[in-house]
Amino acid sequence: MAFNKSNLNEKIDELKPKFIERLRSAVEIPSVSGDESLRPQVVKTAEFLQKELIALGAQDIELRELGTQPPPVANKDLQLPPIVLSRFGKDPSKKTVLVYGHYDVQPAALEDGWNSDPFKLVEKNGVLYGRGSSDDKGPVIGWLNAIQAHKELGLELPVNLITVFEGMEESGSLGLDELIKKEANGYFKGVDAVTISDNYWLGTEKPVLTYGLRGVNYYEIEVSGPNADLHSGLFGGIVSEPLNDLVKLLANLVDGQGKILIKGIDEQVAPLTEKEDKIYDDIEFDVKVLNDATGSETALYNDKKSILQHRWRYPSLSIHGIEGAFAEAGAKTVIPAKVKGKFSIRTVPNIESNKLTELVIKHVEEHFATLKSPNQLKVGLIHDGDYWLSDPFNENFTAARKATKAVWGIEPDLTREGGSIPITLTFEKELKTSVLLLPIGRGDDGAHSTNEKLDLSNYIEGVKTQSAYLHYYAQGEK
Repeated sequence: MAFNKSNLNEKIDELKPKFIERLRSAVEIPSVSGDESLRPQVVKTAEFLQKELIALGAQDIELRELGTQPPPVANKDLQLPPIVLSRFGKDPSKKTVLVYGHYDVQPAALEDGWNSDPFKLVEKNGVLYGRGSSDDKGPVIGWLNAIQAHKELGLELPVNLITVFEGMEESGSLGLDELIKKEANGYFKGVDAVTISDNYWLGTEKPVLTYGLRGVNYYEIEVSGPNADLHSGLFGGIVSEPLNDLVKLLANLVDGQGKILIKGIDEQVAPLTEKEDKIYDDIEFDVKVLNDATGSETALYNDKKSILQHRWRYPSLSIHGIEGAFAEAGAKTVIPAKVKGKFSIRTVPNIESNKLTELVIKHVEEHFATLKSPNQLKVGLIHDGDYWLSDPFNENFTAARKATKAVWGIEPDLTREGGSIPITLTFEKELKTSVLLLPIGRGDDGAHSTNEKLDLSNYIEGVKTQSAYLHYYAQGEK
């Protein structure tokens, strides 16, 4: 049966009640990967997906075990949830697309401020509420829905399709990097394109395609002095206090306008080209969106282009907290013996992680020396993840752009994101192929927050977009 966009879309609309029930079944399983007591529920979700894939006629279905979870962990024998692998088709004359998503979710409880049980899918006024509805069970189930629509229509998938669904994304994607490397010339051999639906529109009205992500380097500064915490009434004013030193060091990292004070970082940032700058002209965004998102009028910039470029293509430094200092309610007159300050730098092209760390350590040590403090200093990298940048005009993105316009009737904005999805770069490097971020949800879906939701229109039109993308990519038109 030849591809008919209208027939496929009509079938997707017809199957809407079944698609909602499939998502309902997925949301009702509390697959919180960060809660060891709920690990059986995460595995249950993998088994649910396996059952659905079998019913859809998938081949080579595997629940690939990854072994035990490394420390820190309360249960030393805690098993990592499996990666759900499956394949639809092995036709050498067709292109092969790998779709990735995750089936684990963030913690949620009614007492957190939810209007309904977070693990019961609630449909209200055209909106689906529930933990994981948007991040990322909705998009994952969307791919299954697209396959079902083709199957019931008697329409052959236009590509060979491989699914990779993981259960530890919200807890660091433990084991996935190794699996991708191991299977690059095995299960994933011959993959032509990777598509990830684990991000969101910039706003609430206009669809987007995402071609870049910032990386992140996370650092810790430790200042220690006395052997134990001291009474400020006895020792205040006569000993050097570690927290005083730390506050001065943290204050010397970034100014009140968000400018990073560490020398040498700006020189690493890739210059803004005229072509790149022009991409921002047509993006739909207003500073009100930023103010609404923060619930305040604290924006550092008041024009669209400055806001988006500083969110996506320039580095930023954020101070996250101080460990070891008194933080509870009330008053406590203690001088902490050792404190740790934590901060991160969001990285962009062409910042190199190793060079950045050298600059950070040099900056902190030089400033500490000016304090002439007898305390001890340690500063170092806790973890890092590289930035990712693709070509938004390549064959993969062109197919997604055509699909989006065909479904939504509008050209999508080409966006980058300020956050990080490290696995994106792993897929690109190890499989040596293009990666596309094809978001389904809206910018106000509240992923990781209370009352997470997915608009029903985004869910169903998202299935249409995912389906159309496969067909346009199969055609290979630029």
